[in-house]
Amino acid sequence: MTVRFLDTNILLRYFTRDDEEKAGRALTLLLRDERGLERVETTLPVIFETVYTLQRRYGVVRGKIRELVTNVIAIPGVRLPEKDVCEAALTLYASSPKLSFADAYSVCYMRERGLTDIHNWDTDFDSVDGIVRIEPGGGLG
Repeated sequence: MTVRFLDTNILLRYFTRDDEEKAGRALTLLLRDERGLERVETTLPVIFETVYTLQRRYGVVRGKIRELVTNVIAIPGVRLPEKDVCEAALTLYASSPKLSFADAYSVCYMRERGLTDIHNWDTDFDSVDGIVRIEPGGGLG
């Protein structure tokens, strides 16, 4: 079976339905993936761009973004590297209004690898349980 790449604009048309004809075609594609009739592969940058665009351009709330994106990446015919970390990051992003999706992903990536310390000046990480923010030159390590 041929695997094709799934890019951001297909996801955005499906989620936003701002072009009904393209939204319908995107839905057909995703249903084919769900039924095992087709396979697609995507990347984390596509997911990051999708989340960012849904939030910034379309004003979609975090919980809805988590729901939409998680439902698509859970489709068996959709391949995504580090799918489990991405799903965890979407959950953290939805429940943490101070964290960007990129920061939520970094936290989940760290947790997956048993890391607890992060070099960063962004105080938003201070509110994340189990993560210790260290400012470079701050006297530690």
